Amino acid sequence: MASFNKVLLIGNLTKDPELRYTPNGTAVANLRIAVNRKFKDRTGELKEDTCFVTITAWDKQAEICNQYLQKGRAIFVEGILQSRSWETPEGQKRSTIDVRAERIQFLGPMKAAEGTGGSEGGSSEPVAAQGGGDDPVRPEDIAWEE
Repeated sequence: MASFNKVLLIGNLTKDPELRYTPNGTAVANLRIAVNRKFKDRTGELKEDTCFVTITAWDKQAEICNQYLQKGRAIFVEGILQSRSWETPEGQKRSTIDVRAERIQFLGPMKAAEGTGGSEGGSSEPVAAQGGGDDPVRPEDIAWEE
């Protein structure tokens, strides 16, 4: 049986990233994004639908997202769907499906407060925060798309 698990999304953060560390010290960040879809209904009226998605970033990628992203920022996410289940303290079973980020690209202009010493607005190239790679992303390597 064939299977394929790949997700590509562009959306805006609905809140600042939430960074935490696992007991063994691995960084993990949750990002919540809103993804909009425009379509015409059966009567031809233009409608808009918003889907809210939780993105999970790990390791250095999580730390970079926490450092440079904030509510309202547009991002492109490439990742996979993952399912998680847990039990609440009251004994209720819960489950969710979210996106485990493999790559996050920051979109839009960089704000001056986020700068790393460069000129305001940065360059016109996007930044990609890659997860799980051997090459760490350094702040001076980051460029921003306008």
